[in-house]
Amino acid sequence: MIFSNRQEAGRILGEWLKDRLKRKGACVVLGIPRGGVVVAKEAAKILGCPLGVLIVRKLGVPENPELAFGAIDPDGEIYLDKNTVEYFRLTPETIKKVAQEELKKIRDRERKFEKGKISQFEEVEFIVVDDGIATGMTVEAGVKYLKRKGAKRVIVAVPVCPKDTEERLKNYADEVYCYHSTTSSPFAVGMFYRDFRQVEDEEVQNLLQ
Repeated sequence: MIFSNRQEAGRILGEWLKDRLKRKGACVVLGIPRGGVVVAKEAAKILGCPLGVLIVRKLGVPENPELAFGAIDPDGEIYLDKNTVEYFRLTPETIKKVAQEELKKIRDRERKFEKGKISQFEEVEFIVVDDGIATGMTVEAGVKYLKRKGAKRVIVAVPVCPKDTEERLKNYADEVYCYHSTTSSPFAVGMFYRDFRQVEDEEVQNLLQ
């Protein structure tokens, strides 16, 4: 399964979700910036839900920032993958330093993407959307954050993810929908898109207008 771009992935995801979602009240589709917001916008249109952003950040191993050892949410709460932390022998000082840097980026994005800010959590169903999930650390952090804030239900919906990540996320989210669940290895989200260009802040701001 190869998607042309994030817009197409969002439309396919939205149509696929329409008959599957067991919605029980007011819903908000939350895109994880930046790429996830492009997918979320298209899905939100089809589902008839307003669009917002969920700003959670991956904590990357210093020598390989693309590899997550954890994630951080807008409250500064840190979620760790203990196996990765132990494997790379990451010290509490290193973890704290990386977390502080990522929290600054969260604050910066909160200012930039203020139009997508969530103000109401209780009695709301949130559908968390990204352009794909690899390890699932950021999505797990986002789900736990929303639940802690009092969300009625939290649903995860993505175009592509590994099967084992999909199963693991079911321990945290009320429902998990992955359009293309794969066991192929190695896995990278970009492998499943013809156009996987970087999304800029300005494009996200425009989508949130």
